Amino acid sequence: QVQLVESGGGLVQPGGSLRLSCSASGFIFSFTAMAWYRQALGKQRELVAFIRTASESTYSDSVKGRFTISRDNAKKTVYLQMNSLKPEDTAVYYCGTWPSRGSWGQGIQVTVSS
Repeated sequence: QVQLVESGGGLVQPGGSLRLSCSASGFIFSFTAMAWYRQALGKQRELVAFIRTASESTYSDSVKGRFTISRDNAKKTVYLQMNSLKPEDTAVYYCGTWPSRGSWGQGIQVTVSS
């Protein structure tokens, strides 16, 4: 059974930083591409970034140069370092496989506001 547990969100001022973590279980993590998605209030869930098994990563245009996705296969954890945060980054962030298999964690709220 796929389990994904996100942590590390919170309230931060514009220009600040946060690091999200996602602990995974129930599948062979090291063989699976992983991703971070987000869903702002009233909007559809969107892909933020994904990382392949060889640690090659791809980012959406809206976060490129500000966010960094990484993974630790030994810990079965994927991270999202978010720098230079903007109010438009406010959303519930989810980790998942890439492409998505439809399994989601509870999500973690990130609010960027002064």
